[in-house]
Amino acid sequence: MTPLRSHAQWWSTRAPVDFEECADLAEKAATKEARASELAGCNAKFAGRRKPGGGYTYFDFMQDRSFDIAGPNPTPEEQKHIDEQYTVFLDKQRRSYIAASLAAKQEQQAPVRTEQQPPVRTEKASLPAVAEAPVKPKATEADLKARAKAKCAQQSTFSCEWPVLSEKITNLKKALFGSSQAKAKRSGSSSRGEVSGPVQSAAR
Repeated sequence: MTPLRSHAQWWSTRAPVDFEECADLAEKAATKEARASELAGCNAKFAGRRKPGGGYTYFDFMQDRSFDIAGPNPTPEEQKHIDEQYTVFLDKQRRSYIAASLAAKQEQQAPVRTEQQPPVRTEKASLPAVAEAPVKPKATEADLKARAKAKCAQQSTFSCEWPVLSEKITNLKKALFGSSQAKAKRSGSSSRGEVSGPVQSAAR
């Protein structure tokens, strides 16, 4: 039981007045485990911490804020004020949660309202008129012949020379046989006239 008695009197005859004095004495403990245990005792004994300019401050982790206090621990009046501020803090948290829930519901209902609105009539955009291609005039027979002659003038082939030769042969036939046929027709008509003359006179 001797170690326990010595541990209970580790801060000598004078008790520490605040957390900082208690922590300084705990650092003088012999072992690491003893220092950790003594610092935990200091933390449980003193809630406040020293301020650089004097006085003490108490940090409430439930509200995530600090409160100024007169001594190393809050007095009953100071503790009452801290509890009242915690109630206000909870009320603010509740209101902010309600506001966020309402905003989320409004965002969810917004698309439904827009779908219920009557559809907006939109005029069909008129398509641009397509310009018609100009109609090319059909080539006449004379144009085709002229083009064929111009092409044949550049290319000397049998297909190009044959129409010219055919036309010359046709003209030659007309010159040779056309005059004899005309003479035969004129002689036949004159002989028919001579024959009809005596017949008519005999009839008379």
